[in-house]
Amino acid sequence: MKRAIPVVVLSIAGLVPVWRYEPSIGGTSTTEAAPAPSASSASGGSSSGTVVKGTLVNTEKGPVEVQVTFQGDKITAVKMLRQPNHPQTTAAVPKLIAATLEAQSADIDTVSGATITSEAYQESLQAAIDENAKSASASEAPAASRTIDGSALTTEKGPVQVQATFEGDKITAVKMLQQPNHPQTTAAVPKLIAATLEAQSADIDTVSGATITSEAYKESLQAAIDAKG
Repeated sequence: MKRAIPVVVLSIAGLVPVWRYEPSIGGTSTTEAAPAPSASSASGGSSSGTVVKGTLVNTEKGPVEVQVTFQGDKITAVKMLRQPNHPQTTAAVPKLIAATLEAQSADIDTVSGATITSEAYQESLQAAIDENAKSASASEAPAASRTIDGSALTTEKGPVQVQATFEGDKITAVKMLQQPNHPQTTAAVPKLIAATLEAQSADIDTVSGATITSEAYKESLQAAIDAKG
């Protein structure tokens, strides 16, 4: 029995390293990397309206890109899509945006300590302003004028053919290319044209005393409207 004691002691001692180095339950632990700092953004005014991106300007401090929201010609909000990751830039951006909303243009002062970013901001902002003005001009441009001949109709009074001028869907002028050489037709045509310009369609009344010409006029006019598409 005395000899068995050391064996037991050694066995217990041998288990100690096993208990000390047993892996913990739950698998390998991981540490999430902190997210990289992103460009800060700031805006002023309403966010609704027309949103236009300015040009991306690369500087020695980093890229600069502005996004501008317009209500018509008015700048209602400015957001930095890209900017240098630098404390001076972060401090300068709100000042640049506030100055923009006040001046309503890119003609603003640079911020001390962030001259490079300020100038790139102004360049990107001006590009957005120019693009908005260009889009507004294009949308306000009058529709191209189109002149379309209606079908030529033969009636018992004589030939009738209408020519209609359109701007977009609007009928802006009507001309008789052919009409019966008759006093009643001559008197009726101005009335038919006036009714067409008011109704903006061929759905008009016939002129008393010139029913045949009136019906032919409406048919030729409708053909011109249909041809416009």
